[in-house]
Amino acid sequence: MADVRFPIMRNPRRFVALLGFLRSESAGGVALIVTALVALVWSNSPSAESYHHLLELPISIGVGGSTLAMSFERWVNDGLMTLFFLVVGLEIRREMTDGQLASLRQVAAPGLAALGGMIVPALVFTAFNWSDPSKLHGWAVPVATDIAFALAALSVLGRRVPTGLKVFLTAVAIIDDLGAILVIALFYTASLTWTALLGALIVAALLYVLNRLNVRAMPPYLIGGAVLWLCVLHSGIHATLAGVMLAFLVPLGPEPDCVGHRIEARLSSWVTWAVLPLFGLANAGLHFGDFTLGDLGGTLILGTVIGLVIGKQVGVFGATLLALRLGLARLPAGVTYRHLYGGAVLCGIGFTMSLFIADLSFRGSHHHEEVKLGVFAGSLLAAALGIAFLATIASPAKADTRTLERT
Repeated sequence: MADVRFPIMRNPRRFVALLGFLRSESAGGVALIVTALVALVWSNSPSAESYHHLLELPISIGVGGSTLAMSFERWVNDGLMTLFFLVVGLEIRREMTDGQLASLRQVAAPGLAALGGMIVPALVFTAFNWSDPSKLHGWAVPVATDIAFALAALSVLGRRVPTGLKVFLTAVAIIDDLGAILVIALFYTASLTWTALLGALIVAALLYVLNRLNVRAMPPYLIGGAVLWLCVLHSGIHATLAGVMLAFLVPLGPEPDCVGHRIEARLSSWVTWAVLPLFGLANAGLHFGDFTLGDLGGTLILGTVIGLVIGKQVGVFGATLLALRLGLARLPAGVTYRHLYGGAVLCGIGFTMSLFIADLSFRGSHHHEEVKLGVFAGSLLAAALGIAFLATIASPAKADTRTLERT
């Protein structure tokens, strides 16, 4: 039988670019793990108070007579993470233009998998916390997959994992990121300040006009992006969504010197080696002495852990099987159902986005600490189970050459 490959594999340049993306995401996952461990150790050490002083450290930035003051933690979560969302938005847009998400045929299977991987964990969390509206606000915590950690886990297995599985999980995670962004925009927006929101829309419209006028200089978009972020910050919509908006407003075409590619090239390393590690440092601190045995068996922690470990794998694997049964897709070359199941288990690694949504849901309350513990436990358990299961598969099956694309 002929070796039928992913559509992206027919374009060598795109395929090489994707492999570079996979490697950078894996490296970023390792850096994030290191700083998260530093935060955990620091927050449980005798100098834990200094860790909290760092989070609360006021930082002011002024231009002329105007000053913007926020704590270190807020600058990381509301400021630096905007750059992360900008890079994610550019990656999503590029994949929608000429990559894995460029057609309905290519989107069908990973799209269903991502949708199932969001719906089922949300239902699991909701079932555990239905009777308490204050806890129910965190229903979206287990819906997100952390692509950096998932790919870092796959990299541990080396050649035991076929490239087709990595490509498929990357597409699932990209769509999952888009879904998480929509969830944040629709369900985690505070009361709106209409003047600031109007200002954001005006700036966005001006940036769109610049794009349509074929303006290719970078400074106007960077200045406009900064003003857009300030407007969104004061609008009630989470400030990081300004990064996604900017990603869809800058010029992004096939030419390598377009504004979008230049922004991504300059920001990617900073996001990988600075923004995400700082996010891990600012959000992974968790004082274990604050928990009781009752907390450990509470619905917030159980809903988060089971949502990530069980809900994710059931949603992703079940939806993928549905796509296969409906004829929307075929298995990738060298990938078996067992590989897909192991990949679905790894989708339960929620870390970055899950912690981000937890902060939006429960900032400043004990619920926040409980959910963070649930995210840590669920993500670690999903990683361990996924790696252990895939490690038992000696080598990719050679006989099954079907591919995840419509025939």
